[in-house]
Amino acid sequence: MAIKARELRFTVVLSPAGELLDENAVRLDVPAEWTPEHLLLAALVRCSLASFRHHAERAGLAVGNTSGSARALVTKRESDERYAVVEVDVELAVAVEPEPEDLAGLLAKAERDCFIGASLTAKPSYRWTVNGRA
Repeated sequence: MAIKARELRFTVVLSPAGELLDENAVRLDVPAEWTPEHLLLAALVRCSLASFRHHAERAGLAVGNTSGSARALVTKRESDERYAVVEVDVELAVAVEPEPEDLAGLLAKAERDCFIGASLTAKPSYRWTVNGRA
């Protein structure tokens, strides 16, 4: 018997006035200077950290402060001459206690299960700092 995959559905509405609203009519205040590319990178950082938190907490670990940044290169792809994100670098800093024996495995799960990163054609390159150590 096949198990049905969980489905997550999201909605964003851009009103005629330029407001971004989610499916619950919660407004996202985004400065006009922020581009869609900035929002994509912000989503990637938040998703990566949420994925880390999920896997760490499932392993019985306490997660402290988290932060991150992301950079992307958008240019024409050689394969089809279309502009696209071709490189993505993500730097994440997390605090976790106790530090897991299989830290590499935990970080790999966090990267794998961030659906924003998994949805990108250009695979993100991650650099982690855990408890102050790179």
